[in-house]
Amino acid sequence: MSETLTFALTKGRILEETLPLLKAAGIEPLEDISKSRKLVFETDQPGVRLLILRGSDVPTYVQFGAADMGISGKDTLMENGADGLYEPLDLNIARCRLMTAGIKGVPRKSGRLRVATKYVNIAKQYYATQGRQTDMIKLYGAMELAPIMHLADEIVDIVDTGNTLRANGLEARELIADISSRLIVNKASMKMKHARIQGVIDAIAEAVANPA
Repeated sequence: MSETLTFALTKGRILEETLPLLKAAGIEPLEDISKSRKLVFETDQPGVRLLILRGSDVPTYVQFGAADMGISGKDTLMENGADGLYEPLDLNIARCRLMTAGIKGVPRKSGRLRVATKYVNIAKQYYATQGRQTDMIKLYGAMELAPIMHLADEIVDIVDTGNTLRANGLEARELIADISSRLIVNKASMKMKHARIQGVIDAIAEAVANPA
């Protein structure tokens, strides 16, 4: 197993909130990630490199050992499963809520519900615990359109401020889970590179506990 530590990061909002934590933990990319189209970045720590990935791909890279560590939203981990991973740290960043939502003021219909979401596994489990029968419709974006266009009765989606829901005449209904970003570690890497990885975990934990 290579002695290089490979760290998979989620692009977008999570990356913006991750970089200050890594800096506080003593890990900085050698160039400005926001100004580059590269996907692999060396850092000021010898033998530590960063990969910049889509959020849904981070757990896969860590799970199969292509990356030793990663930072992933809890929603992604819940949806895709976390076999082969440790989840040692809640980073308390990119906080939001996973919720059901529907057209404002319209009561939930009785009987079978059509639900649009990209979180099909989470949604199935949630409605099953409520004793509700559902038909799932997988969408990848513009979830708010589904109830408006009568594609679905409800949606399951990430809610931050709720402004997008309100702008489209929808309202948040039931909380499924509070979401934040988590540090994840490949189980084999944790065994083979324990001292180095534990050092990084401790440094990031300190940065989370004592924000600048």
